[in-house]
Amino acid sequence: MKKAVIFDLDGTMWDSSESVAAAYNIGLEKMGYDLRLTVDDVRAAMGKTMTEIAHLYFDAIDPDRAEQIMVECIAEEMEHLKTEGGVVYDGLEEVLTVLRSRGYFLACVSNCQSGYIEAFYDSTGLGRLFDDKECWGGTGLPKSGNIRMVAERNGVGRSVYVGDTMGDYLSAKEAGADFIHASYGYGTVPAGTPAISSIRELPKAIEEILPPDRD
Repeated sequence: MKKAVIFDLDGTMWDSSESVAAAYNIGLEKMGYDLRLTVDDVRAAMGKTMTEIAHLYFDAIDPDRAEQIMVECIAEEMEHLKTEGGVVYDGLEEVLTVLRSRGYFLACVSNCQSGYIEAFYDSTGLGRLFDDKECWGGTGLPKSGNIRMVAERNGVGRSVYVGDTMGDYLSAKEAGADFIHASYGYGTVPAGTPAISSIRELPKAIEEILPPDRD
């Protein structure tokens, strides 16, 4: 069966927090709201579902309209990302290429809205290196469910999820996947968890947990 490396997106493969904050603030201004979000606000919410983020950000404006405000901000975000994108962590393309050459199945699973992973692919040109993707916006499932779904529909026998937050850690455990912490990202996980301080360290860390098949 296949061996998979499944990636979180924000805080693991790129940092889009500046672009997202700017887009949300444009949307809020267009809607006539005084609230403005900071980059730290965006980073603190990374890994949550869009519904959770909506109420975290916008209940202070109007709890009943929080999710609709989020819809408007997301529309602005998707347009913004087409031109601004995010900051891709140095070495990502090289690492993905190496992992593919060693026979790993590569996928991206995020708690983002539909279209966000595609925006990442379009902005970076890295979509060609992934075999599958899934997100909360596509299925309505929690991240653990989407990790499990990707593994099951692709005949994956064992997988490693690479993420940066406690939510990622817990989701991987619930889905039955091993976990590597991207410690350069936005969050912390329990001490002793396998970790990398740079995306360039990932191939070695993967081989220690999930050695590739050798001919």
